[in-house]
Amino acid sequence: MTKKKGNIIESNQAIAKVKAIRVGHRKLNLVAALIRNMKADKAVEQLNFTRKKVAKDIKTCLNAAISNAENNYNLDIDRLYIASVLVGKALVMKRMMPRAKGRGCRILKRFSRLTIILEER
Repeated sequence: MTKKKGNIIESNQAIAKVKAIRVGHRKLNLVAALIRNMKADKAVEQLNFTRKKVAKDIKTCLNAAISNAENNYNLDIDRLYIASVLVGKALVMKRMMPRAKGRGCRILKRFSRLTIILEER
């Protein structure tokens, strides 16, 4: 058996990850779909004017990816495009809510993970 490699990125790419965003992955993916394949500065503007709460978390991750590209990989920030935005499930907090006749009902509080890969074109 071979070990699974980590994230392999090319020399013209930069990456940023957020491991636990307190929102469901479906809601996160709706906002992430707005910025896929956009230029990085246009994507930041798009997220500034998006009315969803999760847009603030995505913008923070995108700014981290832009900073990584500039400082760690020496990429030109004016030529950065979003190569991919990956959204996935993370942990789930399980809570109980009292119901009628002594029963309990489960509440699932979902978390999501986000990965943004930028590419210089």
